[in-house]
Amino acid sequence: MTIREPLLGKTLAELVALAKDFGWPAFAGSQIADWLYKKHATDVNEMTNLSKIVRTQLCEKFEVGNKTPAAAQTSKDGARKYLFPTCGGQAVETVMIPEANRATLCVSSQVGCRMGCRFCMTARQGFHANLAAGEMINQFRSVEERDALTNAVFMGMGEPMDNVDELLKSLQILTAPWGFAWSPRRITVSTIGIVPAMKRFLEESECHLAVSLHNPFDGERQELMPIQKACPLQDVMNVIRQYDFSGQRRVSFEYILFDRWNDSPRHVDELAALLQGLECRVNLIRFHAIPHSALRPSPDSVVERFKNLLLRKGVMTTVRASRGQDIMAACGLLSTKHNNVAVIKSGV
Repeated sequence: MTIREPLLGKTLAELVALAKDFGWPAFAGSQIADWLYKKHATDVNEMTNLSKIVRTQLCEKFEVGNKTPAAAQTSKDGARKYLFPTCGGQAVETVMIPEANRATLCVSSQVGCRMGCRFCMTARQGFHANLAAGEMINQFRSVEERDALTNAVFMGMGEPMDNVDELLKSLQILTAPWGFAWSPRRITVSTIGIVPAMKRFLEESECHLAVSLHNPFDGERQELMPIQKACPLQDVMNVIRQYDFSGQRRVSFEYILFDRWNDSPRHVDELAALLQGLECRVNLIRFHAIPHSALRPSPDSVVERFKNLLLRKGVMTTVRASRGQDIMAACGLLSTKHNNVAVIKSGV
């Protein structure tokens, strides 16, 4: 059986080059982009403004490359988790989070993850593959709520900056006039702080940045997040302070609260000092407990105290609502079960 290359994930420049390689007019590339990203074609033969000869030639080597979800679960709070098959035969998770006037898609960028964060179920899977740009874009195209989506966060499975080439390609498709034509202000990309890739993202994209911080003390952060050794938090902050976040572009800091681990007034003081003078927001997140981990979520009263102490120090702080707990909403839980990945036990 001939393996055909997916069209989904190709940029306009790549599609125009493809058309020229076949000897077609350059505008055929624009027509294909229109069918892929605006009309959401699922088959080359749906591209009816291409001649039959062009469609036949295209079908010989290419397919659209869309994939429908292998499974879906809906939470009692309206959150919906999708399981998408990947080219490697495994699956990644995508979550649609509804709010009063928003519908946010939480997008995955890798199968598994190599970062090894102690609190993350995806990290327990180990790293298996980077998702191609088309596999990221497919998550937008193939959820039932596609036409209602208002925002996107690249905070699903994987570390987006560890797949920066395909990430930037997918962001280009989402924001370009020939693509989805989304404003970059509708998109936030999360990172644990891979400095070179983060700097490239800040230079080549206008999307918002979210940094997974979780502890302001170097030694304690390294216990949770091994990346701290290669990319110290101070290096991350030095890069961020080189850019202007006083306008429409935002930087935020994600902070999961763990009971008696990073939720004390001492942590508040150090966090406020770290962020002093920076236009930013801290998002406090309740921990979704994962199997075989000694980490536990901070009590609600401690979360509230932490928030109020930060606010008193002038740090804009919010508590992110927990969603979809009844459908294994923590990243990696559903895919671990689906992929039959053995859980690595950890004492942390």
